[in-house]
Amino acid sequence: MLKRLIDNQFKLVEHHTDVKTEVIAGITTFLTMAYIIFVNPSILSEAGMDYGAVFVATCLAAAVGCLIMGLWANYPIAQAPGMGLNAFFTYGVVLGMGYTWEAALGAVFFSGFIFFLLSVFKIREWIINSIPLSLRLGIAAGIGLFLAMIALKNAGIVVANEATFVALGDLSQPPALYALLGFFVITALAYLKVTGAVMIGILGVTLLAMLFGHNEFGGFMSMPPSIAPTLMALDLAGAFDVAMLSVIFAFLFVDLFDTSGTLVGVAQKGKLLDKDGKLPRIGRAMMADSGASMAGAVLGTSTTTSYIESTAGIASGGRTGLTAVVVAVLFLISLFFAPLAGSIPAYATAGALLYVAVLMAGSLAHANWDDPTDAAPVLIAALAMPLTFSIAEGIALGFISYAAIKALSGRFKDLNPAVIVLALLFAGKFLFLG
Repeated sequence: MLKRLIDNQFKLVEHHTDVKTEVIAGITTFLTMAYIIFVNPSILSEAGMDYGAVFVATCLAAAVGCLIMGLWANYPIAQAPGMGLNAFFTYGVVLGMGYTWEAALGAVFFSGFIFFLLSVFKIREWIINSIPLSLRLGIAAGIGLFLAMIALKNAGIVVANEATFVALGDLSQPPALYALLGFFVITALAYLKVTGAVMIGILGVTLLAMLFGHNEFGGFMSMPPSIAPTLMALDLAGAFDVAMLSVIFAFLFVDLFDTSGTLVGVAQKGKLLDKDGKLPRIGRAMMADSGASMAGAVLGTSTTTSYIESTAGIASGGRTGLTAVVVAVLFLISLFFAPLAGSIPAYATAGALLYVAVLMAGSLAHANWDDPTDAAPVLIAALAMPLTFSIAEGIALGFISYAAIKALSGRFKDLNPAVIVLALLFAGKFLFLG
C-alpha cells in the first residue's frame, strides 16, 4: 500500500528508479551541500542577525524548498540559501550600503515575489533569452571572485592597506593557516570525488583547531535554538527605498539565472529533458524556487535557490522528487546539531568559500575571448563585484559596458530592448542617485 502511494506520488517506475536508490541519492546530495548549515549562519550573523535563529531558518528554508520541489515539481533538485547572495546580503546590502538586515530580508521577499510572478506569467524565458551569454558568464564568475575576496578577508590572508588598498596578511597566524589548509583539503578531496568533501574540510579544520587549543567545542546536539529573533522580522516598508531597487534586482537577477542554469544542468545530467530538449514542469520548479525564497525571507535567511550539488544525487541514481524529500528530512534532523554549527570558526568556512569561488569562476573558460566586445563586459562584471564589494554594482557595470561597447562598435544587432533599457536605468542611477 505504502509502496503504491509513493510510486503514485513520484512515478518511480516511470523514471526507472526505486525507493532505496532515491534515499541513497538524497543522502548523497545532502552530504555535498550540508556545509550551508555552517556557512550561512556564519555569514549572516555578521550582519547583526542572531546566529542560532539563522541556523534554524537555514535548515527550515532548505527543507521547505526541497519539499515543494520534491512533492510538487517532482524533481531530484535540492534547495537551500544560496552562496554569493548571502554574502551580498551581509557585506553588500547591510554592511556596505547601511541598510538594516530587516530591510534586506524585505528585499529578498520582494525579489522572490517578483520571481514568482515571472514564473506564473511565463515571462522568465523572455528575460533569460534577452540577457547575453557573456554577461551571464561574467556575473557568475564575479560572484565567485566576490566569495574569494570575502574568504581571504575573513581568514586574514588579505588585509587593508592605505597605499595599495589591499595587501597580503600574516600567513603565520592560525586563521590564515587553517583557512588555507581547509581549502587545500577540500580541493583535493573534490578532485578524488569524495562525497561531502566540503563538509569534511570544514569539520576537519574545526577539529584540528580544537586539538591545538585555537577553538572551543560548543557541544554536539541539543534542542533547536529559538527562531524568534528573525521570524517575521522582515521590513517590507524599508525595502521600498528607491536605492533598494538595484538590490532587489540583483537578488532577483542572480537567483533567476542561478536557478535556470542549475535546473538545465541537473536535468541534462539526469536525462530529464524531453525529446525537444526542454525541461517539463519548469514552471513548477521555478515557482518552487521563488516560493522557497519568500518563505526563507519570512523565516529569516537570504535568498533560497536550487543547488548544483544536486548533480551528486543524480549521479547516484536520483530521478524523482523523492530524492529532494529525503534531503528535506535530513535538513530537519540537522536542526538538532546547533551546538556543532556554533563551534565552527569563520576560518573553517573560509576554505569552503574559496573552493566554491573556484567552481563559480570556472565560467570564465566559456567566454568568447577572441571578441573584445564580448570579453570586455565579462571582465568588467567579474572584476567589479569583488573590487566594489557588491554584486549589484558588478551587474550594473556589466550591463552598461556591454551596451556601450556594442553600440560604439556598430554591433547593434547584439543589443535587444531589455539590455538597452537596463543599461540606461543603471547609468541613470549612477549619474543621478550616486
